[in-house]
Amino acid sequence: MKWEDILNTVGNEPVFSSALLMAGNRSRANILLQLSRWTKTGKLIQLRRGLYLPARPYRKVIPHPFLLANKIKKASYVSLQSALAYYGMIPENVPVVTSVTTMRPEKVDTDEGTFSFRHVKKSFFNGYCSLEIVEGQTIFIATPEKSLLDLIYLTPGGETFEYLRELRLQNTDRLDLNSLRELAKKAGSTKLGLAVKRVIKIIGEEEYKDL
Repeated sequence: MKWEDILNTVGNEPVFSSALLMAGNRSRANILLQLSRWTKTGKLIQLRRGLYLPARPYRKVIPHPFLLANKIKKASYVSLQSALAYYGMIPENVPVVTSVTTMRPEKVDTDEGTFSFRHVKKSFFNGYCSLEIVEGQTIFIATPEKSLLDLIYLTPGGETFEYLRELRLQNTDRLDLNSLRELAKKAGSTKLGLAVKRVIKIIGEEEYKDL
């Protein structure tokens, strides 16, 4: 398979699996050898085993970092600070894309950025939705409410007034407080139940200041 054939096959894909190239009677060993060569020469970027995207000069589609996170670990959704920043609910720029998974936690460093995956139990793997982040790229991301709860849940001391105030939550009108309460109740976590009460109190204090 020639380089031009690769581009014709995957050119419109933001990221692709090596399995896409192995359809038909193509030699698996030969394709893997070519993928390795093109990665070494800088034509391809390998995100992890079997997952690639064309290097920047050869791209027809620019992949969103959240899509890459979803692809790197399929059983995951973007959450915590990454999702909160996307929703405009915290002021900080977040350079690492953080996701939640039921699989083992890990940190993946790639030429396209750093991706962190935090582990939660299966019963807490919920509260996410499908969203077209850019045209033609649909990703899984936590709702604003679950993004906040995931962050609190996975942060030691995340339920304290001190930590919650340090988040400097903004655009809190995007939070559905009923949904926030229900998700915390569903989790059966005393920590989250306490945190929700404190978040609501903090939001109320900020609203009072604006009067």
